[in-house]
Amino acid sequence: MEEITEYDEKDDKAVLEISDKLPDEDALFDLAELFKIFGDSTRIKILFVLLESDLSVNDITKVLHMTQSAISHQLRILKANGLVKYKRDGKSLIYSLADAHVHTILSQGLDHLAD
Repeated sequence: MEEITEYDEKDDKAVLEISDKLPDEDALFDLAELFKIFGDSTRIKILFVLLESDLSVNDITKVLHMTQSAISHQLRILKANGLVKYKRDGKSLIYSLADAHVHTILSQGLDHLAD
């Protein structure tokens, strides 16, 4: 990004204020990487399933009619990126959305599409 160095008109003050509010490059890169995770329809389906209920891998496979290995692979990616978490229930792992932010992102995405 090219740095702005001269400010001699009143609009330049607004430009400078906006520039100062931009997140740093690392934060913007991390945000872009987070949104890439939402770019896979299988991961989106899993997130929407977990939006409805906390479930085991086996239950998610039943809902989505997919193989356990495919679901497990996507869950590993979602967990590594902080979008889902799990708790142990006997021999099973019960997956859920990591926090309310994930719910908000999904809900706002649908709202945006409906507009």
